[in-house]
Amino acid sequence: FAMSRTPIREALVRLAAEGLVTTLPNRSTIVSPIDFVGLPLYFEALTLMYRVTTRTAAIRRRPEHLTAIKAHQAGFADAVGRHDALGMITTNREFHVATAEAGGNPHFTGLFTRLLDEGRRILRLYYSSFDDRLPRQYVDEHEAIIAAIEAGDATLGEQLAAAHAAQIVTQIQGYIARDEVKGLAL
Repeated sequence: FAMSRTPIREALVRLAAEGLVTTLPNRSTIVSPIDFVGLPLYFEALTLMYRVTTRTAAIRRRPEHLTAIKAHQAGFADAVGRHDALGMITTNREFHVATAEAGGNPHFTGLFTRLLDEGRRILRLYYSSFDDRLPRQYVDEHEAIIAAIEAGDATLGEQLAAAHAAQIVTQIQGYIARDEVKGLAL
């Protein structure tokens, strides 16, 4: 690859800091397993960030924020229409990061961005539960959140964000706990 080891080492250090890779005692590096035991705490933090960033976006948004949010939403809707799971994951992240940025609190934005990045693999499971054919409902939920932000309705925005997060959490929990052989006659 004609690349020195230093940038690769730095990238691995960053990925390790984000919990995405694990360095083994013999200095091999592997992709970190998903921490299923810690998922309830992850979902708790994620749900709170959905709520607080949408609420603050409705209060502090500026026209340029709405432009960015709507652009990312258009990309998300396009990815959903094409059944492009990786595109959905990327544009969903960008939509929610833009919403957080509209809230004007860099601490919230940083935490939410980290949670969204950490959850990309989990989101892949979520989209798999639909065979990558995400129902239009989820595009519409984003649209309703945008409308609440645009109207400056912080309470409605927070309620919509909470409902959006709850359905994602419920769907992922159901996917993880599914039992496809229960009742199977052998």
